Amino acid sequence: MARGRFLSFEGIDGSGKSTQAKLLAEKLSQLGERVVLTREPGGAAGAEEIRRLLVEGAPERWSAETEILLFTAARRDHLEQTIWPALDQGAWVICDRFADSTRVYQGATRGALRDLVDRVHDVMIDVDPDQTFVLTLAPDMALNRGLARQNLEDRFETMGLAFQERLAEGYQDLVKQFPNRCVSICAHGDQDTVATRIWTIFTQRWGDFRQVDTSHV
Repeated sequence: MARGRFLSFEGIDGSGKSTQAKLLAEKLSQLGERVVLTREPGGAAGAEEIRRLLVEGAPERWSAETEILLFTAARRDHLEQTIWPALDQGAWVICDRFADSTRVYQGATRGALRDLVDRVHDVMIDVDPDQTFVLTLAPDMALNRGLARQNLEDRFETMGLAFQERLAEGYQDLVKQFPNRCVSICAHGDQDTVATRIWTIFTQRWGDFRQVDTSHV
């Protein structure tokens, strides 16, 4: 059995990455592909428990250094329990965030910690997706979307617009650093328009599985 492929979606809060990850997973499932849709932090029982510690509560709840350790612990559990088994079974794994989020959120925007992020990643994770879609959206628009959700998982949104602007710059730098893996996707427009942009890039890399109507994606 051929090993599966690992795709991730990245972007600032409110950029629409969760919606687009779900749409791509649905599309591939409709084409008869085996797909595992997952998320970070989370994606496994233990990792979901750590997720609540990270995305809820006051902005100052954790230092950036503590966040790096918590995210890495959740990511390791996610790999062991969900991602590696799915890839071994030949599935497409589509993940809403992965290690790039830690590189940007903790490594680039909450102190000069990128070297620490990379060292911890190399020791404990040492895995990156085969392809990463980085959704780009004006930070003020994305922040308004994120806050409009009005759920408990808004710890990073409450850090404000300046933080979201630093995140956007961090993701731009990430695309430049990993040009063979990361591709920038304009997230302006309705979800169907954005999904079409993603599908076009996806098929350029992985091939068009068959001729189908993609108007609903």
